[in-house]
Amino acid sequence: MMLRTSASRVLDDSDRDEVLALLDTNPVANVFVASRVRSVGLHPTRLGGQMWGFGPRGALTSLCYAGANLVPVNAGAEAVHAFADRARKQGRRCSSIVGPAPAVELLWERLEPYWGQARAIRWSQPVMATTQKSPVPADPLVRRVRPEEFDILLPACVAMFTEEVGISPNGGDGGALYRTRVAELIRIGRSYARIDDGRVVFKAEIGAVTPQACQIQGVWVDPALRGHGHAVAGMAAVVEAGLSCFAPVVSLYVNDFNHPARAVYRKVGFREVDTFMSVLF
Repeated sequence: MMLRTSASRVLDDSDRDEVLALLDTNPVANVFVASRVRSVGLHPTRLGGQMWGFGPRGALTSLCYAGANLVPVNAGAEAVHAFADRARKQGRRCSSIVGPAPAVELLWERLEPYWGQARAIRWSQPVMATTQKSPVPADPLVRRVRPEEFDILLPACVAMFTEEVGISPNGGDGGALYRTRVAELIRIGRSYARIDDGRVVFKAEIGAVTPQACQIQGVWVDPALRGHGHAVAGMAAVVEAGLSCFAPVVSLYVNDFNHPARAVYRKVGFREVDTFMSVLF
């Protein structure tokens, strides 16, 4: 049964400064949502969803981005109950719930009776961050992907997504939205790869950027070439690019059971700073 609680409200561009101030209290955990707000504001059409606020105008305490993902921000129990109530009434429109583990776990506890079984739950995803150039040598062949290399990069992106999430990004709309996102990251210079003779050896993207932090996503090495140091050297190169071009902190999050990836990130210089949880539909 849902608990009755104070209501959340849908925010708009008049709330932008207050929203950003709240997001900036934890720039690493909130980098994805903050990047969206800084880029497009809070109007639902531009944002690709709604931003829900908890607390009176001028004294917001919590947020929840409700778009392709449902992402609670700085949400204690009372705020989570309010966000869950709104999400339940609206019906599930997201493909995942993701964010700080305590809030996501409570949010899912409230929504599961109404939304039904999840496809997968990643209970513990360490959030890792670094502010320093990697102590290991960077791969000098990792560089920004060029627009004309889209068709070379795309199969690697699809393979990464399928391996990581468990389903292909080509379902539903045939992959149109995913292809658009891949192309956009290339266009704005946030897609990095080592491409040898038309073959993607390593790739990663800097998916979210704010003045305080940036977040690496989509890390992938050709399966036939794993175990040869490409991930460590490639990540060192992407970290260097992130620190020099985008923000003073480079972050990412990873599944707790992915021990090889966690070992790579520690070797590159990342340290665990938080824990996320994801519920995948």
